[in-house]
Amino acid sequence: MTTEVTDTKSKGKTSSTASYLASHLRDYGMLLALIAIMGFFQVVTDGTLLRPVNITNLFLQNSYIIIMALGMLLVIVAGHIDLSVGSVVGFVGALAAVMMVQWGWSVYLTVPACLAVGILIGAAQGYWIAYWKIPSFIVTLAGMLVFRGASLWLLEGQSVGPLEREFQLLSTGFIPDLLPFLKEAFGFKRLNGLALVTGILIAAVLVWLGLKTRNRNKAYGIEVEPVGFFLARNALVACAIIFVSFKLATFRGLPNVLVTMGILTVIYAFLTESTVLGRRIYALGGNQKAAKLSGIKTERLTFLTFVNMGMLAALAGLIFAARLNTATPKAGVAFELDVIAAVFIGGASMSGGVGKIVGAVVGAFIMGVMNNGMSIMGIGIDYQQIIKGLVLLAAVIFDVYNKNKQA
Repeated sequence: MTTEVTDTKSKGKTSSTASYLASHLRDYGMLLALIAIMGFFQVVTDGTLLRPVNITNLFLQNSYIIIMALGMLLVIVAGHIDLSVGSVVGFVGALAAVMMVQWGWSVYLTVPACLAVGILIGAAQGYWIAYWKIPSFIVTLAGMLVFRGASLWLLEGQSVGPLEREFQLLSTGFIPDLLPFLKEAFGFKRLNGLALVTGILIAAVLVWLGLKTRNRNKAYGIEVEPVGFFLARNALVACAIIFVSFKLATFRGLPNVLVTMGILTVIYAFLTESTVLGRRIYALGGNQKAAKLSGIKTERLTFLTFVNMGMLAALAGLIFAARLNTATPKAGVAFELDVIAAVFIGGASMSGGVGKIVGAVVGAFIMGVMNNGMSIMGIGIDYQQIIKGLVLLAAVIFDVYNKNKQA
């Protein structure tokens, strides 16, 4: 008994920084890559990348990719894939435009109706995948073709717009400054106090949660980060959040889509890391037969992951249409490639059972920063596609290498 206690406590000791990084390369590799990529583009664009207006544009341009990446992570972790999300984005955006412009529906009827359509689309595809065991690749490939054609039919090959101002606020709106007195207190002519305070509070909460988790892990004998690495990582994250919030505060404040994206990220991170449902999704992707034998209703779980994906794709479609202020037949083309690439770059495994929400968000930002940085540099779309393809291939090779090394 004494030996067991001693062994358990020894597991809670910290390891060296080098050995810890080597054993958690999947978790931190992409974060370090994002920092390096941002640093590179900040230098080669002469500081344009991190200007307040460009940081705001980064969030506006990539919000719908990040939102879909949250759902795609669950699909891929469960051992499947969804190729139809780009077409669903285009179809839902087209449906929203037709509802408002041609049918005269209000925003408050259009938005929930379109989200319901997204849920139905996810349910229709999930039904064949979960209960008929048809490969998700085939079902969602068919869905990609069906909904691309449905968008063309609905729009009759033409763009529909402009859309209502209230609808545009989904993507282009900003949270009003509720703390205007901070502008004078800090001596700035233009400062959104709410954005700055929000960033400081988020940084403080993340540091507090990190300390709480670290102390809990030590109490249960779980390996924890080296002290120096823990302090450096939290300081880096906190400074990055405060820096971004300050930049946003000196422009127009918090974009609506950033708030939506942040809330969804927190919800899905909690779902995957702290709930029974989340653990079952990972078990499903890790070994479906074992999960079924352990009592998990694998068919229902698979069905729900696709329902969730349909809902998030519909939300992304609404945000994208609101940003363009119109619905076009080509909306959403190749979005599925960016979303899937973001999830794999963020550390998800092709075989399922592995991946984190934070990783998917980091992967989406890597794709977004690369797109933005290369566009600022004037690199053509042809070279951009080549570079993104090589980055995706490198991420998958990295995943396979890690698996073989662990085996």
